[in-house]
Amino acid sequence: MSTSPPTRRLRFGLPRRMFAQVLLMQLAIAAGVVVLATGLFLAPLSNQLDDQAMRRALAIAQTTAAQPTIAEELESSRPTVGGPVQAEAERIRRASGAEYVVIMNKKGVRWSHTDLDEIGKVVSTDPSEALAGHEVMQIDSGTLGRSARGKVPLRDAHGRIVGAVSVGIEYDSVRARLIHAIPGLFAYAGGALAVGALAAYLISRRVQRQTRDLAFSDIAALLAEREAMLHGIREGVVALDRGGRIRLLNDEAQRLLGLDATALGQPLDVALGPGRTTDVLAGRVTGTDLLTVRGQRVLVANRMPTHDEGAVATLRDRTELEQLGRELDSTRGLIDALRAQDHEHANRMHTLLGLLELEMYEDAVEFVGEVVGDHRATSEQVTEKIHDPLLAALLVGKATVAAERGVALWMSDRTLLPDRLIDPRGLVTAVGNLVDNALDAVAGTPHARVEVELRAEGTTAVVRVRDTGPGIPEDRRDLVFADGWSTKKPPTHGKRGIGLALVRRLAERQGGRATVAEAEGGGAEFTVVLPDALTEPSPEAGDGRGDALFPLSVPSTVSSVDTRTEESR
Repeated sequence: MSTSPPTRRLRFGLPRRMFAQVLLMQLAIAAGVVVLATGLFLAPLSNQLDDQAMRRALAIAQTTAAQPTIAEELESSRPTVGGPVQAEAERIRRASGAEYVVIMNKKGVRWSHTDLDEIGKVVSTDPSEALAGHEVMQIDSGTLGRSARGKVPLRDAHGRIVGAVSVGIEYDSVRARLIHAIPGLFAYAGGALAVGALAAYLISRRVQRQTRDLAFSDIAALLAEREAMLHGIREGVVALDRGGRIRLLNDEAQRLLGLDATALGQPLDVALGPGRTTDVLAGRVTGTDLLTVRGQRVLVANRMPTHDEGAVATLRDRTELEQLGRELDSTRGLIDALRAQDHEHANRMHTLLGLLELEMYEDAVEFVGEVVGDHRATSEQVTEKIHDPLLAALLVGKATVAAERGVALWMSDRTLLPDRLIDPRGLVTAVGNLVDNALDAVAGTPHARVEVELRAEGTTAVVRVRDTGPGIPEDRRDLVFADGWSTKKPPTHGKRGIGLALVRRLAERQGGRATVAEAEGGGAEFTVVLPDALTEPSPEAGDGRGDALFPLSVPSTVSSVDTRTEESR
């Protein structure tokens, strides 16, 4: 038993391919325009031909009436077939191509006619208007059928009306002219339609290439998918036109840049304001994976030009990654500090063991006292001036790292920071970045030293870090705070050029400032001023300021703590 395949129902409608749809629509439009233009042309053409025929008949009648011999012959002769009026009228008719030339007296009796039997009879149409002195143009029916007519009064030499002249042009000849004009008109219309079809084909082919022969439904689906994808991905996308105006901004880009939908159509400089983020997105800063800071966020930007001279930029949020990197740096610094302490502790234990083996017990006791005293002195010096435990712990750890790296870390005796910080973590970030940059700057230089000063001026916190490094040229002092700018090799977890930018953003966010200048005696001096960083001081609190510096750490080659003041050095 064989089964026949199921019959497929035929469906009629527009084809799916965009090329065919656009071509059919344009052909339909072109054909409609041609038909409309042809109709608009033919509609008044018949009236124009009728008007031309009536004016021609009127002109022939006026020319005939202007001949003075006709009026004289009309008055002096009888209406006969062989009369002079009939002969002159027939001559004019044959010369002009009119259907008839009728000359009548004031009573409407014909003196001439194409049909000789009508001579001497009264005309079939009313001649009163012409006999009253008026010129008449009309389409009318008479004994010879429908015709275009012109009637004028006939005057004698003294201007008196003695009769009238009626000239007719066969109406069928007018219609024949109209019908004769139609093929030519259709030829022009066909030519216009052919040109329109060719133009429609070329346009459709161009549209086909640009849309890759997708159907309208496919394009609509792609647009819907694009919108869903752009607003669904967790990566900011910013599209710019050739003038640098924002033409697309997905939800993530709005969140990362702090913009809303009103930014669409605005130039970048207007929407974002001046800054590195604007320069990166506008292409004034080139490269891949460019770092920038927008508000409290660290962003990674990439920019790709488009064929229409615009660009598409992508933004990734690296704030959490940078925070993890900073925590990793802190952990690494703690490990370095512990390693340095372990190294120093091993050296001291070896020294103590040697003293005991040499039975130099008194020297051993004195050595232990000095070691314990130095460590206690450093911690006590820090906590005496820095009352916040986070900052104190940071400086103690940095002191150990500095000693390991052969750098003398000093703290000014002007330092006094009470325990009334509003945001101690922010200040820890600023001080940590500044000290790290100073330690990197003086690494490998002779007599390397870093000086730290932290003090409170009412509710304002002032941080100043000096180093004896090579310093920063004056023309680059603004660049050191730019996002991504650095003279050091990048770490393993990411890129450099963020630390000082975060310090400036932290200061500016609190209404303060971060500056760099040349330190006295050479090197760089970074100053951060943070207004309203502390609560109001109590009336009994003193300032505890002095003019001396004391070391938090000295290189391992130094065997004692240098307590000389700045004036004595």
